[in-house]
Amino acid sequence: KQLSDVLGVEMLRFDMSEYMEKHAVSRLIGAPPGYVGFDQGGQLTDGVDQHPHCVLLLDEIEKAHPDVYNILLQIMDHGTLTDHNGRSVDFRNVILIMTSNAGAADMAKAAIGFGRDRREGEDTAAIERMFTPEFRNRLDAVISFAPLPKETILQVVEKFVLQLEAQLMDRHVSIELSKAAAEWLADKGYDEKMGARPLARVIQEHIKKPLAEELLFGKLAKGGLVKVGVHKGELVLKLEGPAKPRLSGNKPPLLTAD
Repeated sequence: KQLSDVLGVEMLRFDMSEYMEKHAVSRLIGAPPGYVGFDQGGQLTDGVDQHPHCVLLLDEIEKAHPDVYNILLQIMDHGTLTDHNGRSVDFRNVILIMTSNAGAADMAKAAIGFGRDRREGEDTAAIERMFTPEFRNRLDAVISFAPLPKETILQVVEKFVLQLEAQLMDRHVSIELSKAAAEWLADKGYDEKMGARPLARVIQEHIKKPLAEELLFGKLAKGGLVKVGVHKGELVLKLEGPAKPRLSGNKPPLLTAD
């Protein structure tokens, strides 16, 4: 997403878990003549035809059907792709990025041997098992991402909480997150195999759900402050209603009709 923003081009994203079946290939390049929907074109070919300069993201490529790999071979080798209607689509100005969780489980396992914190080369071995040599040879680079450090996870926690506070802004509710609570959420919401994805569920379970009823019928119905802390190893929420207006000085004199 950041790359497409910097380049000023469109980003096309495809979730490859939706293309696990053999017939799903026709959704990318269109159905053959004589089949239903052959005149509609393919999602991939039409998308690139409309945005010839773009960043193409294929998310979780390892879940795609092997026939999808054959399509990608044509793109990476010749820079073009021919759909089922015989139309050639130019991919020469497309940046192709594929993500994969191949090797993530192996990397998360404890390494054997002194002084080895990580299983060196496990990610490369997993890619070699998953993809054919002709496919790997057409990749310009393979980049492995290390597990997120604690400081980065805390930044992700802060981002999620700020997003929640922005959603509650129209209800005049603000959130105050203690350092201990941020570290608690970081520990519970991060997994080396899944990354920071579980964090959204942890915040949903421990913050959003308890606040839902209070926002409708409780202390926060008219706004207020939510203080998030930790007590005896558990996340606790302290709710404060809206501050009462203070009157300073003497009461104004009553107006009387002459």
